[in-house]
Amino acid sequence: MKEVIEEDEVDEARKSRRKTTSIRSPSTSESIAAPAMLSSAASAAAAERKKELRRLVKKISEEDDDQTVTYDKAAAALSALRDLKVGPKERKKGDRIHPLAIPEHFLCPISGEIMRDPVVLASGQTCDRAFIQERLNSGNRTCPKTQEVLTNTILIPNHLVQSMISEWCKENGVNLSPLGNQDEGLVTKNERDTFDELLGKISSPSPAIERRQAIRELRLLTKRNRSFRAVIGEKPNAISQLLSVLSIPSLTEDPQVQEDTVTTILNLSIHDNNKKIIGDSPQVIPFLIDSLKSGTMETRSNSAAALFSLSAFDSNKVKICQMGAMKPLVDLLEHGSPTAKKDAATAIFNLCMAHVNKATAVRDGAVVVALKAIADCSLVDESLTILAFLSSDQDAAEKISENDGVACLLSIIRDNPNSRNKENAAVVLYSICMYDRSILKEVREEEDSKGTMSWLTQNGTSRARRKAAGILERLKQTMSSTYHSY
Repeated sequence: MKEVIEEDEVDEARKSRRKTTSIRSPSTSESIAAPAMLSSAASAAAAERKKELRRLVKKISEEDDDQTVTYDKAAAALSALRDLKVGPKERKKGDRIHPLAIPEHFLCPISGEIMRDPVVLASGQTCDRAFIQERLNSGNRTCPKTQEVLTNTILIPNHLVQSMISEWCKENGVNLSPLGNQDEGLVTKNERDTFDELLGKISSPSPAIERRQAIRELRLLTKRNRSFRAVIGEKPNAISQLLSVLSIPSLTEDPQVQEDTVTTILNLSIHDNNKKIIGDSPQVIPFLIDSLKSGTMETRSNSAAALFSLSAFDSNKVKICQMGAMKPLVDLLEHGSPTAKKDAATAIFNLCMAHVNKATAVRDGAVVVALKAIADCSLVDESLTILAFLSSDQDAAEKISENDGVACLLSIIRDNPNSRNKENAAVVLYSICMYDRSILKEVREEEDSKGTMSWLTQNGTSRARRKAAGILERLKQTMSSTYHSY
């Protein structure tokens, strides 16, 4: 895989958020109104409420026992302060639309969204646990609000803010949806907004230069930030928007745009939940196959890597092969750069895990190209792995035998220092011996002169020993059959 994940490069983007946020209530399409200006009298009253709130918070933080009454008083003081700043909520029975203002201290300074699990940092600031933990795990130990280095990474639950958020959500009919799979990266509001903005530039009638820049930026963002790759699950039309550049001749014919688009698809496909979404797009796989045939070497290599990534999803394996990916992958395995050859080899291997694809690989020349790579001492490990997987197919075994594969395999078992390569060579040789008795003569001559199979039964991996023993047994049966025929 090409793209290296660098999580800490997105912190600056995460810091720039609005101080006033708007959400949509489940029962309304109205955005939240902005806070009103405070009068001088209200300012004085607000100052008193703040003083009282600070006193209560200090009391809670300094005492160890459960201060339920103090929590309630602090919540009441904060509610009164909110009413002074934004005005009391006006509701009429039966109304479906309620103007709301999210208290700023309910918002995580990293995600810009209401906190699910607020915790206090060593700096005294409060963040949502999932987002600050992800930040700390990436090696960033600065406070996201003050930028000071944290003296420790202990996260203390902020029960007061948690209680106030729960009460506020209950009062205002706000249902906080659970966060997605945290192992796949957490998505912030800024990341969603940036993703939407870039896709908008790509798919709108913007000047070509702006579209090129947007595609390039999307490639870089999906490379650096795993959470950015998770956004696509929330945007069903994202893939079609990304590939809208294919309808513009000046962009379609641009090699750099092709490379950036292919690599963006590769980056997005790394996220497990995206593999089906991307594979189900009617445009993606044909685009990747075309790029395998006509792109720059970097583009072809990344196309192969993207197909490998998508083929991890079982239904994509058959689909990719049916659409004609095998032949250009075999061509890349034969003629590509060293990196491109490896990407092609891993894609071919993964595709052949679907049994129906093995015959296609044999027909499209995978066996011959793999044998050639072994003979040239280039990509020996990957080629032997492919042959070991294909050799259970009779056509593949016969093709290996027809192309002088036996001598090549015996040479690997005899001279290659890698035990895994010896094992794979033994696996292939065993399959050939089962399908084609004519090659046993060559194996017997090798055994009589060098004892190669006997040596492997004593010194190979457990699988290699079993296969070598099976080959020797096959030789023994053949000799016995020949003797009794006289």
